[in-house]
Amino acid sequence: MREASLTSKILAVLAVGAALVAGGCSARGDHAGKQGKAATAPEVGYVVLQRQTVPLTLELAGRTTAFEVSEVRPQVSGIVQARLFTEGAMVKAGEVLYRIDPRIYQAALEQARADLASAVATRDAARAKADRFAELARTGVVSKQDLLDAQATAGAAVAAAERARAAVDAAQINLQFTDVSAPISGRIGRSIVTTGALVSAGQAEALTTIQRLDPIFVDIQQPSATLLALRRQLQGGDLARASTEVRLILEDGSRYSEPGVLQFAESVVDINTGTVTLRARFPNPHGLLLPGMFVRAQFTPVQQPDAILAPQQGISRDARGNATALVVGPDSRVQLRSVTADRTVGADWLVTRGLQPGDRLIIDGLSRAQPGQSVTPVPARPGAPAAAPAAPRPAAAPGSG
Repeated sequence: MREASLTSKILAVLAVGAALVAGGCSARGDHAGKQGKAATAPEVGYVVLQRQTVPLTLELAGRTTAFEVSEVRPQVSGIVQARLFTEGAMVKAGEVLYRIDPRIYQAALEQARADLASAVATRDAARAKADRFAELARTGVVSKQDLLDAQATAGAAVAAAERARAAVDAAQINLQFTDVSAPISGRIGRSIVTTGALVSAGQAEALTTIQRLDPIFVDIQQPSATLLALRRQLQGGDLARASTEVRLILEDGSRYSEPGVLQFAESVVDINTGTVTLRARFPNPHGLLLPGMFVRAQFTPVQQPDAILAPQQGISRDARGNATALVVGPDSRVQLRSVTADRTVGADWLVTRGLQPGDRLIIDGLSRAQPGQSVTPVPARPGAPAAAPAAPRPAAAPGSG
């Protein structure tokens, strides 16, 4: 009995040892599986970069200016008898705006006409006398000197008649000037004078102002340095001319519905602001644009051929503020590139250095990708939400990528 009990105890100890060994092997197997899973390369989404022609849009400040402006001033002096327009209304060229008392100018015209009649009578008499003296001179009744004097008197009478005729024309013009007419069509402003006011020919103060607002100009201020850079790039072939169409953003942030056309750039730089004025013309059929309004002009004067656009989520900044990008190399390892991206085009960065066509730019899973790490690259899904921005990367080593 004692031997059977000892044997059962030995078997129990061996069973416990076997269980412990089996448990240890199972734990080591689970740990190895976890290590295998941890060693799996992280998955990142990428886009393949390509060259394309990119329009370079500029947005500059500008102010609206009337297409035509006319300050209405009197051509003759007198008392204003009537104002014949409604302030703020549209007027047409030739429409009478004011009427000045015409009586003194009517009398001057009548006097000029009488002087003309007298001059014409004197001219006719002098001509008849000169003709008669010419006949008498041929027979020797009058001397040649008397004939010359008669002909000279007739010539002076002709000149006096022409002078009197010019005086009649001038008096008639002055009489017409008593009706102060609109020189251009457009919207008329407030009247500076009222009925009964005394006005003078050539006075400094205008009676009113007319502005033509359809079409209307927009004067855009462009820094001279920007204009110089664009012209150099155009001459060097880096950029190509694009469209002259201009769009406006109004003061309240809304967009003006009518497109405009860029007309010209001044050849003078403003010494106070260092800008060059570009002028665009816009249709204004409903009078929405008024002179002096502040606007933002958007236009695309040039385009860059063979450009590379990179999604904004694929470009980051290192601790020194330099632009960097992560790309998937041929061996599926992450490469850190230092790039030059000075401006945005829509939702992309325009990259001028550091990336090439065919590069696989990582835009998704940036937080899981580290330079030199093996990754599992997959094409990024179109329209997928941008990944959270990665933490600032260390500065790229000179000549990396």
